[in-house]
Amino acid sequence: MFGVVPRTIWARLAPPDEENRIRLATRSLLIDAGKRRFLVDLGNGEKWPEKTRALYAIENLPAADVGLDFATVTDIILTHLHFDHAGGISRYRAGTAAPGRRLPGPRVFVQADNYETARHPNIRERASYLAETVGGLEEARLELTRGSQEIFPGLWVHGGNGHTRGHQWVEVRENDQAVVYPGDLIPTSHHVPLPYTMGYDMSAETLLVEKEDFLRRAVAGDRVVVFEHDPDIAAARLKVDEKGRYALREVVAI
Repeated sequence: MFGVVPRTIWARLAPPDEENRIRLATRSLLIDAGKRRFLVDLGNGEKWPEKTRALYAIENLPAADVGLDFATVTDIILTHLHFDHAGGISRYRAGTAAPGRRLPGPRVFVQADNYETARHPNIRERASYLAETVGGLEEARLELTRGSQEIFPGLWVHGGNGHTRGHQWVEVRENDQAVVYPGDLIPTSHHVPLPYTMGYDMSAETLLVEKEDFLRRAVAGDRVVVFEHDPDIAAARLKVDEKGRYALREVVAI
């Protein structure tokens, strides 16, 4: 999760357990636009054999516990199709190994480049783009996005290729305010500093360019940044500190 950052440094921020695992969230974002309700990312889903569930220590939080009724969701935005972001798009049908639709009906927005990457993953990403996740989209109302695109008034997606080809981050604008959801561009609040990138990133050099552009926009626009994988801090506004580094300015309740 911290790439080339030494363990002696990152372990102070995210203490690992005896199996070298750290706590992570899979935080979705619900955008209520009246007649349209957009859900951004769907977490791991529930279709895990016990061996895999134990390996990753997956703990599912029932949607009812946070007051989410999937029947009211009209649209789904997926930052990308890695299993921890899109796994909830499908489930196993009872008595079969075939993936079934998790959410029948909603439009599903994903970058065209990422959909193609997920269907034909390279050897390094094959374990992250699972057939049961990608196959779950075959029955969906798929909307393929390209680059930066306004998909609904005030709601934008922005494509990139650093973490994986066709990753997209989400921006919600209203008047002069904005909330941004960077996905795996900045997975936790500990990844705000530029050098803190992940070993999972396909192109660290590309990601650094995309990340710096995102951070400049976030600071200049005083945007609320939502951290998808941070188990403790859901959102924050950012700043450039006295040493010229990007850092948290204030934690925001969301």
